[in-house]
Amino acid sequence: MNFVERSLAEAAGLLTVTVGQDVRCRVDLALSHDVTAPIAIQQFEQIGVDRVFDPAKVVLVIDHIFPAATVQARTSHWIMKDFAAKYGVTLYSKSEGVCHQLISERHRLQPGQILVGADSHTCTAGGYGVIAIPVGSTELAAAMATGTIDLEVPETIEVFMTGELRPYVSGKDIVLSLMRQFGVDGLTDKAVLFTGPGIAQLPVEERMTVCNMGIEMGAMIACFGGEAKEEGVAASIPLDLTQIEPMAACPFSPANVRPVAELGDIAVTQVVVGSCTNGRLNDMEKVVNVLRSHKVHPDVNCLIIPASKQVLDAMEERGWTKILRDAGAVVANPGCGPCFGAHQGLGTERDTIVTTTNRNFPGRMGHRAAKLYLASPATAAESAVVGKITTPGTLQREVG
Repeated sequence: MNFVERSLAEAAGLLTVTVGQDVRCRVDLALSHDVTAPIAIQQFEQIGVDRVFDPAKVVLVIDHIFPAATVQARTSHWIMKDFAAKYGVTLYSKSEGVCHQLISERHRLQPGQILVGADSHTCTAGGYGVIAIPVGSTELAAAMATGTIDLEVPETIEVFMTGELRPYVSGKDIVLSLMRQFGVDGLTDKAVLFTGPGIAQLPVEERMTVCNMGIEMGAMIACFGGEAKEEGVAASIPLDLTQIEPMAACPFSPANVRPVAELGDIAVTQVVVGSCTNGRLNDMEKVVNVLRSHKVHPDVNCLIIPASKQVLDAMEERGWTKILRDAGAVVANPGCGPCFGAHQGLGTERDTIVTTTNRNFPGRMGHRAAKLYLASPATAAESAVVGKITTPGTLQREVG
């Protein structure tokens, strides 16, 4: 068995599992947010139980639409508050951050443990070795009631990483390169396991970015294992990190990926840095390194949205928020921001947006004709200064 199968077997109380086997696994943490939780709560109440399986293992986060942009959004907040008070579960309700970042900071599971989340990017936790499974609201309601999840053991595809990353290349460029290779459905219902000596150079934050977009390739599970090759995988795909260059996903698909160097002279009207994909402190540092000595282009709105209050606090302690604001960027409250397309920086048909978020389908961030390019924080930062999509390192070379 490989790492994924060993983890599922342990959670199911079995010695072994095989691909295609139906298993019932113990849940170590159940997670939901203000878009999916109200439906899960409604379904939970219909089950007829009088308690959740373990209040310490159920976490609700208000992150997608806070502050509330609509009356409906605020109503959802109240539903979650009432549920948390009734059942004693943890609720984060005052802009503490994006759910995936918050649980990594305050409820971090151990490698091989099982996380069930009513959000498609639950797989972010795979960056620190968790078997993180995205589910629908109804399935989450069942998990909150029983502390278990029923699933079919997936086939595992190994991505074996070797080599060293070039300067200005990061986890976002790695996963965009994989998007180019696998497309939006190349890993449907499979587990993808990242291994190899190349992973040693990737801090947990970059690994979380890679796993975050596993769902964009259709993966059921995306997680990092060890540096050695795994046994019992369906296929092992080599990935030489040395060959990866700065990449961007062009409208209107995360799989429509091209090297940033091929996208010159595309004018940009807005840049967004943040979300569960790239809103961590290491991401903010890449932006600050550019904006210390450069101003945001006058024709560009540059929005910076930390993934959590902990990230924002660290930015303020380092003086980064002042640097960013003095350079012409807007630093918003922690949360999902415009990624979900509900508020805080939506685009019109006139906008071309470089964003570090995870999806660029039509209408994802406002008007269906708004053009979204997914890119790394380094690419986003230099594009904000130049006013055009720019290969990271360009400004530094000019200064040098």
